[in-house]
Amino acid sequence: MTKARSLAALKASLPHVSIPSFLFFTLAEWRSNPALVLDRIANDLPRGLYIVRSSKCGEDSGHSSMAGAYLSVQSVSEDDLPSAINAVIESYGNAENDDEVLIQTYLRNVIYSGVAFSHDPSTLSPYRVVSIAEGSDTAQVTAGNGGNTWYVVPGCTVLVPEFLRGPLDLLESCMAVYGETPIDIEFAATEIDDQSVTWLLQARPLILRGSPESESKLRSRVQRVNAQLQNSFTPHPFLRGKSTVFGVMPDWNPAEIIGQRPRPLALSLYRELITDSIWAYQRHNYGYRNLRSFPLMRTFAGLPYVDVRVSFNSFIPAALEDHLAEKLVDYYLDTLIKQPTLHDKVEFDIVYSCYTLDLVKRTETLRSEGFSNHEIDALLDSLRGLTNEVIRPDSELLSRDAKRLNRLDQRREVILGSVVDPLEKVYWLLEDGKRYGSLPFAGLARAAFMAVQLLRSLTAIGVFSDQDYDSFVRSVTTVNQRLAADLQASEMSEFLKRYGHLRPGTYEILSPRYDEAPDAYFAKQPSGIAESSKEVFRLSLDQLDELGSLLRNHGIQTDPVSLLNFIRSAIELREEAKFRFTRNLSEALSLLTQVGESYDISPEEMSFTNIKALQETYISGGDVEAILRGSIERGREQFDDALHTHLPSLVWNADQSFLFRAMQEEPNFITQRSVTAPIAFVTDTERLAGRIVFIPSADPGYDWIFTHGIAGLVTEWGGPNSHMAIRAGELGLPAVIGAGSRNFASWSQAGMIELDCEVRKVTVIA
Repeated sequence: MTKARSLAALKASLPHVSIPSFLFFTLAEWRSNPALVLDRIANDLPRGLYIVRSSKCGEDSGHSSMAGAYLSVQSVSEDDLPSAINAVIESYGNAENDDEVLIQTYLRNVIYSGVAFSHDPSTLSPYRVVSIAEGSDTAQVTAGNGGNTWYVVPGCTVLVPEFLRGPLDLLESCMAVYGETPIDIEFAATEIDDQSVTWLLQARPLILRGSPESESKLRSRVQRVNAQLQNSFTPHPFLRGKSTVFGVMPDWNPAEIIGQRPRPLALSLYRELITDSIWAYQRHNYGYRNLRSFPLMRTFAGLPYVDVRVSFNSFIPAALEDHLAEKLVDYYLDTLIKQPTLHDKVEFDIVYSCYTLDLVKRTETLRSEGFSNHEIDALLDSLRGLTNEVIRPDSELLSRDAKRLNRLDQRREVILGSVVDPLEKVYWLLEDGKRYGSLPFAGLARAAFMAVQLLRSLTAIGVFSDQDYDSFVRSVTTVNQRLAADLQASEMSEFLKRYGHLRPGTYEILSPRYDEAPDAYFAKQPSGIAESSKEVFRLSLDQLDELGSLLRNHGIQTDPVSLLNFIRSAIELREEAKFRFTRNLSEALSLLTQVGESYDISPEEMSFTNIKALQETYISGGDVEAILRGSIERGREQFDDALHTHLPSLVWNADQSFLFRAMQEEPNFITQRSVTAPIAFVTDTERLAGRIVFIPSADPGYDWIFTHGIAGLVTEWGGPNSHMAIRAGELGLPAVIGAGSRNFASWSQAGMIELDCEVRKVTVIA
């Protein structure tokens, strides 16, 4: 049934639904007697403006909607109808005589319009997905040019905003006609004499790549999530802050590292190596509050979220009194809720976690929020003391953590060369990975965050220009730059001995290592890196004098040269630590693949197990295969929940489990450069050179793309201090890090885009 005939059937079945006047005709009718068709339009439709829409056979079938494939022309006058009709027909390409054209009256006084789905295509669950754009242009949402998207669980008990009721009621009415078939509708709302009317513009089957989930199953699961959240938004006796927020990007940002819907093995490994205790242990070592008993990451229906209250507590200097800590945490949380687009920039734009040369100015905001001069001075003093302990030249924090990495390398070789059982090797690789790997990495990452904040403050107060900042970043030498140079200078076998353990999904057993699939990652003739020659950064004498004076005035216990050496060393050591500790993880994943194969369990099945179950087999013994298969079964259920659940990137109210608005992201632009180039997905390994490459996250395992001479980079997830942000800065590569789901989906459909990082803008060229 064509679009036009579907609309006619709905009009007959739903007399109470408002549908703009319309008629349709076949191409045979138009071709044989266009004047007769125009007379029908003049006689059967109200005079005024029209919309000429496509209604090609097969356009809205149950197999393919072809949405947006053909032309629609808005606001067409009677005189312009012939040219508009011919333009729509021309857009069909091979047009047949039984294809149709739909003419609708043009709605006036449109206040908003949009599209509504009966099901969420990404989860196959019956979330009502409503995208709305204000204004008279009824094509804004379908063209991807604006609007907000809301997700609603059917039958939810929370109060639905008034402006959503019309589209939702309209959607439910159409669903009653379509029965079990998922649908999508286009609608518009008009307002005349203070009366709002929601109009149905068209409806069609919604094509899903799988069987949709039942409403009862969705509601049951979301009710459990809602109860879990309600229990979390309460005061805690050992935490400052009256409530909390959950986010996918603050602090150790799980969306960037393991994804929004990680498989259970990857999720459990990330918890084991980082978020259960290591993160807090090392943060306490660096002068912050002791949060060692608090897991940083929580899961809701298998979706990982950072408990932001726990995170914000951990950024409070240990020396600060409880009453001020309470006040600060509540202020931080309130600020994040008011400005949710800062969720991947909390440490730069919300939290005061170290002393910087622009901190006095930045904390002026606190006065307007009710903080006294005494409280602000106490915060400044505590942050100054904490920062001095880390950055002063005689501090041993960085060198102590760096030495642990050497111990990690030594012990790893002993473990791998031993004759112990593979599961025992996995156990010790991960135990060492925590003690000598992720623990120092967490410390060096903390120092690197301080380093970057100090570096940014030099620009904020005018000691550095933006060009100075970029030049300094490009002068930093990291392991990732050595990777690219070694690829071109070494035999592949030698290169893979050093870098073969890396994999794009660092925690994912299904992600091949570099040495398992080198041809998939590296061109046979490397095309080089998109980088300029290595820069040597130097301060002028005036800059040295100014910076030295500032450091003394602020009570920072270092000199300009030592400060820049600290910044450089912290950034370099963080990347080195990440590179070396992930070797233990990668070797453990390879051994787990072997363990699974010994029981005829595939890597895909192993991805559903939990590392705790595997550790338990080493500690307590038992039937390894039975334990593995039981863990896999439970993991499949957990992963299935995650695949069918949609929650916002930031959750601060339990009712958001039932109804929420998708967040508008604020991307992070890296460098001051611009580039215009065709796009490519990271999977298009044969055509990355000279293109702007799209990758899902800022995982360090994607470093291989820099060996292909790419022109620019866009990631869906990632913060301004993430691995790929650092790499792009080092290389002087124009990049958008953390574009967000909506921007990423929209831009990645283009053929060519312009990244203008200086003006912070992405433009679709073709």
